[in-house]
Amino acid sequence: MKLEALVPSLEPLKVKDLPKFQTNDPESACNMLELIVQGTKGARGVIWNTFKDLEEHELEALSQDFPSPHFLIGPFQKYFPASSSSLIAQDQTSLSWLDQHPPKSVLYVSFGSLVRIEESQFLEIAWGLSNSKQPFLWVVRPGPIKGSEWLELLPNGFLERIVKGIGYIVKWAPQQDILAHPAIGGFWTHNGWNSTLESVCEGVPMISSPSFGDQLPISRYVSDVWKIGVKLENGFKRSEIESAIRRVMVDEEGLEFRNKIANITEKVNLCLKKGGSSYSSLEDLVNYILSFP
Repeated sequence: MKLEALVPSLEPLKVKDLPKFQTNDPESACNMLELIVQGTKGARGVIWNTFKDLEEHELEALSQDFPSPHFLIGPFQKYFPASSSSLIAQDQTSLSWLDQHPPKSVLYVSFGSLVRIEESQFLEIAWGLSNSKQPFLWVVRPGPIKGSEWLELLPNGFLERIVKGIGYIVKWAPQQDILAHPAIGGFWTHNGWNSTLESVCEGVPMISSPSFGDQLPISRYVSDVWKIGVKLENGFKRSEIESAIRRVMVDEEGLEFRNKIANITEKVNLCLKKGGSSYSSLEDLVNYILSFP
């Protein structure tokens, strides 16, 4: 089956969007996934970190195979303050740097705590950011690039250029605070579910670069279903990176993304208020648990 082909009954997902995992023991991985599915089917209830207006139809379809009660009580990010399990300290100077920029002018770039990239990909990212001429805040964890401790592989003169104000690089950042900052106009992300929901909660359109697992179908939903961002379909290529940044940050299409995600963000705020879908679902969950003998 061709990678660009649509997956029957899962449109608009393409074959290349199906979750994939790197493992040296595929049989054990498949057995683990089967145990997870069977365990979920046998559960007395399923709690979801999502909300009705975002995934109602998908959850309705899923409930046919998982008949236990479903409780959509998210986004969890709105219930609890941000926390980080990273051993890298959050760089708070990124917030003061953002304070110097106009609203919606800065692209935030972070690919999470697990993604590893090749040297060639790292350089394409750097040149794509630089060539876009858009201000950016780039999180580069120590060690994710093979053969490099941190920034040694950056092109000659790159750091000197961004010191002039176009960009800022940190080892780790307080992501929820960053996304809530008025200067942020876009988020280039790996589309892990937590990062995606954080972006949705703050009304920030996305550029998607998924790597594995659920990041792949989430990215397709961002670009083709919710239509709140752009997916880099061909990996890391500087020309496509530059084009995607301009689409989200500069072009009229970016305004459409912002309007659509702002509408979803408003639904987030409503679903958490008394009488909202997540508020009511949480009440249902409490009552359901209290009904147990």
